[in-house]
Parts: sequence; structure tokens; C-alpha cells
Amino acid sequence: MMLTRILLLSLLLSAPAGAEDLANQLFGAKSAPSSQEPMPVGSYARGCAAGLVELPQTGSTWQAMRLSRGRNFGQPVMIDFLKELSATARGIGFGKGLYIGDISQPRGGPMISGHASHQIGLDADIWMLPPRSLSLSEAEREAISSIPVRSADQRSVTENWTKVHRELLKAAALDPRVDRIFVAAAVKIEMCRTAKNKDKKWLQKIRPAAGHDTHFHVRLKCPKGARLCETQTPTVAELSDNGDGCDDTLMWWVTDYLDPPKSDGKTPKDEDTPRKKGARELTLADLPRQCQDVLAAE
Repeated sequence: MMLTRILLLSLLLSAPAGAEDLANQLFGAKSAPSSQEPMPVGSYARGCAAGLVELPQTGSTWQAMRLSRGRNFGQPVMIDFLKELSATARGIGFGKGLYIGDISQPRGGPMISGHASHQIGLDADIWMLPPRSLSLSEAEREAISSIPVRSADQRSVTENWTKVHRELLKAAALDPRVDRIFVAAAVKIEMCRTAKNKDKKWLQKIRPAAGHDTHFHVRLKCPKGARLCETQTPTVAELSDNGDGCDDTLMWWVTDYLDPPKSDGKTPKDEDTPRKKGARELTLADLPRQCQDVLAAE
């Protein structure tokens, strides 16, 4: 932990003029949550978080991984969810529980590396590796890696994928606190292949996304009464009684996404298309004004 904070300080001192306003550096330098009432502020990819709670490094059914990152903080509802899901994981035979990856920084906000989201304490990464031990040291948690459940060509699941993985994702999706769960496209395709009609309602929460071959990403809904939290826009599948995401659009991830069609010359070049500001380019002024209070709070 100390090494990470020293690195952050050195980055701040060596940053070019004006870079001190970058939100990822301001929030990345905070080592403790604010002493405020819990509140997600803004959106999942453009916000911050007041009054976060630290997930204990080790519990009876979980371990927080990569502790040097200082990203094991979340809204109370997220911490409760992770503890409960880890107990469920152990109960269904997913090893001894869960290895839990990044949640949020102590005060949320953009990060210096990694995620564009995870900014308001309502996102968490859960490893696909069933834990064999819940007594890993800090050093061991830095050295160990999860397992890929998606093939190298991104088109199918690997032998690491099991029925217990499916049951774990189903248990998470059935939780009413969960908004959506991001997985590798191959995982969604496999889950659709084995789905039954009764699975439609929860299966629509399972969404394909790039970069999720060794973990799944759970996103919770804005908690009741969280007036500063921006609810995510529902998708067409969510608004449909029959939508489960197992339609032709799912195959885009293993066709055009991997092998995009050649340009017809009519589409604008990348340099002609306005570029959306990335998380690591956001300044404090780009975030909700209440994030200034979160940074300034004790």
C-alpha cells in the first residue's frame, strides 16, 4: 500500500503544468474514504463516491485481491452484496468462496490505470478462479492470477468454464440489486446455448463486453434514495418481455467485432470523428460539482 501511495505522489510531482487538475490523480492520491454519508455521485464512468466502506481484506468466504491498488472500497450495498455472493459461491461449490478484484478507490472517481467505470462504488470485478485458499498473503495476492474462461480467438469458452460458473452468474443476476453483469461474449453465447425459457428474465442482465475473459464485472443499481446517482439507461432487451440478449446481435461479438468489414470509403476517418474524453483525461470540472466536496471532506 505504501509503495502505491509513494508512486502516486511521484506522479503528481512529475506531472506537467495543469495536470494537477486531472481527476484520476486527485482521487488516486486519496488513501481513505470521506467521512460523509454513503452516496454514489454521478454516473458509473463519470463520478465519485462519498462515505465508501472498505471490503475487509479477508473474510470467511472471500479474499480481496491486488491490495496494492487500494481499490477494495465500495458503497455499503456493494460490500453487503459481495459478502452474500461469496457465501453463495461456497455453497454451490465454487471453491471456498470468491476472489474479489477491483471495486473502487477510497473516494471513487477516475483511476490512473485500468477501468473507465468503477467510479461510484457500485461496480466490482469477481475472478473466474474458484479459490482453493483464503489464507493468501499480500504478496501471494499480487502474484496469483485468475483463469481465462474464453478461448484465445475469443469465439468459445475454454475447459475452465464449468456449470458452477454458470450457477454463480445466475445467482448474481437473480439478485434484485444487480443492474447488469459484464462477461466475455463467448460466455454469454454459451449461456444462451444452454438456456431454458425460464432463464430469460435474468439472462438479459448478462452482457457481452471486451476484456472479461478472466473475471466478470457486476454493476449494481443506484440504491434507493441515492439522489445524486445517475441510473443507467435501460436497453431494448430490458424493456422487452422476451428480451434475453440471445438474438442475432450477440453474434456481432464473434463476427464483425473480431473481423470488421472493410470500409466502403463513405464512413468518416477516425481523425474526423469527435473523440469522447477518456476517464484518465477527465478533470475535476468534468465531474459533478459534489465531487469537490468529496475530495475536500475529512
